[in-house]
Amino acid sequence: MRILILTNYANGLFLFRRELLEAFLADGHEVLISLPPDENVEKLKGISSGGSVPQIIETPFERRGMNPIRDMRLFCMYRRLLREKKPDIVLTYTIKPNIYGGAACRLAGVRCLCNVTGLGTAIEHGGVLSEILLAMYRFSMKRADRVFFQNQGNMAFLQRHGIGRTNGELLPGSGVNLTEHPFTPYPSEENGLIFLAVLRIMRDKGIEEYFAAAERLKQTHPKLRFMLAGEYEEEERGKYEPEIRRLTQAGILQYVGHVDHVHELMAQSHAIVHPSYHEGLSNVLLEAAACGRPVLAGNVSGCTATFIEGKSGLRFEVRDSDALVDALERFLALTNDERAEMGRCGRAFIEEHFDRQLVIDAYRRVLL
Repeated sequence: MRILILTNYANGLFLFRRELLEAFLADGHEVLISLPPDENVEKLKGISSGGSVPQIIETPFERRGMNPIRDMRLFCMYRRLLREKKPDIVLTYTIKPNIYGGAACRLAGVRCLCNVTGLGTAIEHGGVLSEILLAMYRFSMKRADRVFFQNQGNMAFLQRHGIGRTNGELLPGSGVNLTEHPFTPYPSEENGLIFLAVLRIMRDKGIEEYFAAAERLKQTHPKLRFMLAGEYEEEERGKYEPEIRRLTQAGILQYVGHVDHVHELMAQSHAIVHPSYHEGLSNVLLEAAACGRPVLAGNVSGCTATFIEGKSGLRFEVRDSDALVDALERFLALTNDERAEMGRCGRAFIEEHFDRQLVIDAYRRVLL
């Protein structure tokens, strides 16, 4: 079978769906990947199984924002891809590939599997733009073989709007490779606790609330360390790069940039903080819990589904630095043994519900 994958980000595909691509190749399928070019594309070229490798098709487009002319150009590129490559089935990830790739597949009569990795701010805020996007989703996904959702909240919301009612299925996000993210004993607290945030540096990931909480708590808990790993969303680099430089120079924040092997950082940390405003299902939180680390996350379904409140993590309201500070202080009030037990509980929860093999098996069932 010839499988064409449409996505918007090479590193996301590599980090969270590499095992799925390897499974497709091992099963004898031909894998083609269409995505915007960047430095991470080379990682995908290194994937192989049984001597087979994926074919990369660089398809430029803007990941964020809506420009009707450029988006129509993307739709036309997808239509041309379908004619030229003649795939047996198409897999789409993220908003634009889901909408424009799904629409192209429907018009061409090509089988399609859509994966809703998150709703995005435009839909969640409501209004005219939200209604337009929902209408586009309805058209694009009506004839899809399957619409995969990554959390119950997104699934319920879109199904209320007529999307994925008869062809929807809930997945455990992207799952976690439990071998590559093994349980790691809780680290010593002798030199103070380390809070780690792993996120793209942009407003919707809650970066401003994280900065504010770090500044406030360093005043009352000077031994605390606040770490940040992740790359800039280029459109917002100018806004946040000076602030990160200021906080770093003041000794409030330690910024380590983009990290490929985030497990090592998580193993050194005492808790992972994720103040994101919206998520499909947070891979950061899944990996943190797999590592055996408590998580503190925003009260959105794509985050809260990854932990048991009060047992393996703590939730707080998003867009609210006071709520984040309160959650951090509640965590600090726990004993060392209680914090370590939260990590063990998180690992057990992930093993039971979020093994990445569950995701691979779901795709394989549909491909049969």
